[in-house]
Formats: sequence, C-alpha cells, structure tokens
Amino acid sequence: MRNLVARLALFALVLVIGFVIGNKVSVVRGVEKPGSGFATIPGQVGGQDTFGPYEVVKDWPKNISSLPGNNKWTWGAGQSVYAESPKRVFLLFRGELPNIRRPETKLLPEFGPSVQFPIGRLPFRDATVAALPGGGASGQDPKDGPKLWKGTVGVDAKWEHCLTVVDAGGNIIEQWTQWDKIFKRPHFIAINPYDAERHVWVVDDHMQAIYKFSHDGKDLLQTIGTPDVAGADGTHFNRPTFLAWLPDSTMFVADGYNGTRVAKFDKNGKFLLDWGMKGNPPNEKRPGYFNNVHGIAVDPQTRRVFVNDRANHRVQVFDENGKYLYEWGFGPEPSDIHLFTIGADRSFWAFDRGTSKMLKYDLDGHFLYSWGTWGDFPGGFWGVHGFSVDQEGNFYVAEVDSGRVQKFRPRAGVNSAFLVGKPVYSAWK
Repeated sequence: MRNLVARLALFALVLVIGFVIGNKVSVVRGVEKPGSGFATIPGQVGGQDTFGPYEVVKDWPKNISSLPGNNKWTWGAGQSVYAESPKRVFLLFRGELPNIRRPETKLLPEFGPSVQFPIGRLPFRDATVAALPGGGASGQDPKDGPKLWKGTVGVDAKWEHCLTVVDAGGNIIEQWTQWDKIFKRPHFIAINPYDAERHVWVVDDHMQAIYKFSHDGKDLLQTIGTPDVAGADGTHFNRPTFLAWLPDSTMFVADGYNGTRVAKFDKNGKFLLDWGMKGNPPNEKRPGYFNNVHGIAVDPQTRRVFVNDRANHRVQVFDENGKYLYEWGFGPEPSDIHLFTIGADRSFWAFDRGTSKMLKYDLDGHFLYSWGTWGDFPGGFWGVHGFSVDQEGNFYVAEVDSGRVQKFRPRAGVNSAFLVGKPVYSAWK
C-alpha cells in the first residue's frame, strides 16, 4: 500500500514540475520574441504585415509613356516578369492602352439617386479586358480573340512594346519591338537556370508556340510548336502556358488553357512524351485528369513535377515520366491559382487570383503562410499573372488586371522564412 501511495505521489510531483517548467518556458519565449511565428518582423510593435515581408518600391518601373513620342500610351495587361538579375528585368505585356487619368467621380442618376463612378479606392479600368486581344478564357479559340475585343486598334489599344527590359531603377534599357509581329498573346517569359548561354524563352498561348531567343534578343533561335495550329502532339500545342526545367535542361510544358496535358522535351527541344486527360471541372478528383493546366514547377532534387490543375483547385504531383504520386487542394471557390514556383530553398509559393494572396506550402502541401491584399494602389494585387525573385531577394509581380509590374524589396529585419524563395541559379550567379 505504501509503495502504491509513494508512486502516486511521485507521479503527481512530476506532473506539477512539468507544468511549472512548461509554463515558464512559454512565458520566457513570449518575453524574448513577442509575435514570433506569425509576424514577419519578430517583436514589431504596431503596424501590420500589409505587404507581408516586403515594402513596395513606388513608381517602379518607368512607365512606357516616358518613351519619346509615346506619352499618350501606357502598359497593357501585365502577363509575366522575369528577373535575370536586379539590373536586367524582363517585362511582358499585351501591347499598350491609352494613357488616361482616373476620371473624377460623378453621380449616375440614370442608375440610382446615389450611384457613383468611379467608386473610391476601386479601380476604374480592367486592363486585361481592355487590352488586345480578346478571348483569353479557357475553352476559347484564339481565332475568336479579335472578334471578341470591342475596340479600334490604334485608338483603344495598340500592339507595341510587348517585351521590354528595365534596370534596377526601372529605366527602360531594351525594347524588343522587332518581335511584336510574331506575338499574339505572349503569356510567360523565363530563362532556363541551367543554361550558361541564358537563352530567353517566351510562351505565346494564342500562337500555339514557344520561342527561344538569343540572350540579347537579336535572334530567334528556335520555335517549338506549329504557329497558329492547335494540336496535342510533339509539334503542336493547345494554348500552352508555362515552362519548367530540370538540371539536365529537360523541359516540361503546361499545355494549357485548352489542352489537358503536360509535354516533356529534352534539352534540344526534342519531344519525349506527354501525359494528361480531360477532366470534369470544378471537382475532378481522378489522378492525371486536368482542366486548365495553368502553371508548372519542378523539384530539382527529386525531379518531381508539380502541375497546376487550375480549374479543379489542386496541384497534382508526378514523377518526371508522368506517374501520379500525390496531390493537395488550394481550397474551394474563390481560390483561383494562376502559377507557382519552387525556390532554391525548396519552398513552394503560389499566387491565388481569387483571394489576391501569395501562398506558401512545403512540398508535401502543408500550408505555412500567406500575405497580400486586393487593390490597384502601390503594393496591392489585382490579377497577378507572373512573379519572379532576383538574387538580392527583390520580388516582382506582373498583373493582368491592373496592367502593371511591381517591385517589392525585403523589409529591414525581416524573418527570411517569410520571403518568397530565390530561384535556382545553376549556370550563372
């Protein structure tokens, strides 16, 4: 009996000591780092993480209207951005729009006694609707684009300056206008990080083609796909959207807005294989079935391929030959993931157009962090369609709805775990 009482007393004592120690540890941790685990800057007093771990660089880049003789025009829909370095950033736009100022707010009595336009803090023009061409949604035929766009070329929009390059200060240093004539709806731009010659790749979903340019933009070196002809084989695409590369320069194509597959090519652009079948959106659950393949990324360590099954609100993960491994969802409506990337730190970042947030996951799909707020003010997000990070950790976004590119710099004292991961730079630094 005495032994039993002694054991119970000892057990109770251990519980009390454990509670006291645990409570003290939690208090000490709270004193040492208030806000740790949530705030991007541990110990911050006041304020909020409006722009996550960043601060926006205002008035960057210089507007295309700053070019001589172009003062009446501004950027069209911002399709993509790629930072080769802080000093050379590629901007991909769908032409230009009239450079008009925000109208003064006026009453519209024909709609109601207190109806006003434009409404305070709300945008007054959607650049992706206004810009050339029309017909961008999944399922639409590129040939219908000009028919669906209700405007006059040269008056309501013009097809110039689709691809420009700016420096760290946002100054326009290169104009690739010689290639405007071969673009119909340029969608994505990037450089293969394993390519020492740094060729520039542009995916054009309405042209059904992928272009490979020399680093200086003077020469078109290769075209993959058959321009203006849709299909689903080694020489045809059905509105391709994004690219990703493995360390041996094996290339994967997300194909696409109308296609329902991933296409794999070797380092020379030779077609190897593809996978994927048409699903039933928005709740398709079967592995390997896609609807709007709009985004792709690879993990260079495992060679796994992460595919954005956009219309089904999920990412599907495969081995490099198309064997299904696992998946996770991004949540129901209004989630609308546009693209994602896997950084050199093996963090997975996605942008959700439906919630205007950047989302961070680990490679198993565990949700880790999010930030972002809707708006067309500096630092707000409206229709991010592309993003990139440079070697200094600066973060860039291209927005189709706002019709702009923005640059963010890391905040002083920020916890680096909250920053969007830098890309792999294998062939150059």
